[in-house]
Amino acid sequence: MAEVHPRLWRYAVSLTGRRDWADDLVQTTCLRALDKSDQFEPGTHLDRWMFRMAQRIWLNELRSRKVRTGGGLVPVEEIDLPDKAPGAETNILARDVLNRVNGLPEAQRQAVVLVYVEGYAYKEAAEIMEIPIGTVMSRLAAARKRLNTEMAGDRAQVQ
Repeated sequence: MAEVHPRLWRYAVSLTGRRDWADDLVQTTCLRALDKSDQFEPGTHLDRWMFRMAQRIWLNELRSRKVRTGGGLVPVEEIDLPDKAPGAETNILARDVLNRVNGLPEAQRQAVVLVYVEGYAYKEAAEIMEIPIGTVMSRLAAARKRLNTEMAGDRAQVQ
């Protein structure tokens, strides 16, 4: 696939959960952006515009497949992630966290990826997802609580 902005591709992977689906989503998003380029407002953020477009395309795809509860995700073991040669413990922890993030409800997962992975501010994430900033904050709080509870439960079982 031709080079695309890595943030758009990572966002597509976070939405779809699969590299091949992400490739298709990025291609569709780029084609749609070219087709709708007259609607882009100069002086605004191109990445946010593209992220919103990718999100809408993916949600339409999910609706067309009637997948509403995260059934479109695959286990992290099936995602072909590049290995940057970190230690084994780091890989295990990263895989565990990624599995848990992928297990979050769609709305929470998107908020987590935009804020904690891509580094967007709450306000920027709210604009991308077209929701109020308070909703982003609520989704992140719910995601943190769920992840903390799950991981605390695992630690209690080990001890």
